[in-house]
Amino acid sequence: MTSGIFISTTMSDTKPAKTRKKAAPAEAGSPVPRGRPSTFSQAIAHEICERLADGESLRSICQDDHMPGRRTVLDWLDDDANAHFRAKYARAREAQADLLAEEIVQIADTPQMGTKSVSKASGVEISEGDMIEHRRLQVLARQWYAAKLAPKKYGDKITQELTGPGGGPVEFTGITRRIVKANE
Repeated sequence: MTSGIFISTTMSDTKPAKTRKKAAPAEAGSPVPRGRPSTFSQAIAHEICERLADGESLRSICQDDHMPGRRTVLDWLDDDANAHFRAKYARAREAQADLLAEEIVQIADTPQMGTKSVSKASGVEISEGDMIEHRRLQVLARQWYAAKLAPKKYGDKITQELTGPGGGPVEFTGITRRIVKANE
C-alpha cells in the first residue's frame, strides 16, 4: 500500500462571497426594462469607476443586472466620444492598484490562523497555525495584478545596457553619408 500526501486547509478569516445586486423593481404601470443597458450613461460610468477604485473587478461589476456587459464597457472605452470616461477609468484602475498595494501590507502583517491536515501512512496529521503559504499566494497574486494595472509604479524596473567587446564601451568605427536619388 502506498501512502499519498493529502493536504486540506481550513481558514478562519475567510470573506463572505459577494452577492449579486438586483435591479430595482419597476413601478406598476411603467414599462419593464429588458436586457442590460447598452447606451452610455454618466451615472453607470461613475458607478463602474467607483467600484473599480474600491477593488472590485470589472467582471464582477458587469455581472450585476443593472450593469452593462463587459464587452459594452470596453466598447465605451474605445469610443472617442467617451474620452472623459476613459480618463476616469484609468484613474480608477490606478486607485485599484494602490488599494492592492495596501492589501499586500495588511495581508503580510496579519496572521491568518487555520488548520492543515496531511494524510500519511501512519494516519492523518492535523496541525494548527498561521496559513503562511496561503498568505504568500495572496500577496504574490496582488503584486502581479498591481504590476499589470500600474506597471510604471508597481512593475519590475527593466534596464537595458549596451556594451562592447569584453564589457567595455560600444565603439563606433565611422559614419558614412550616402545620398540616393529617387529614380536610380
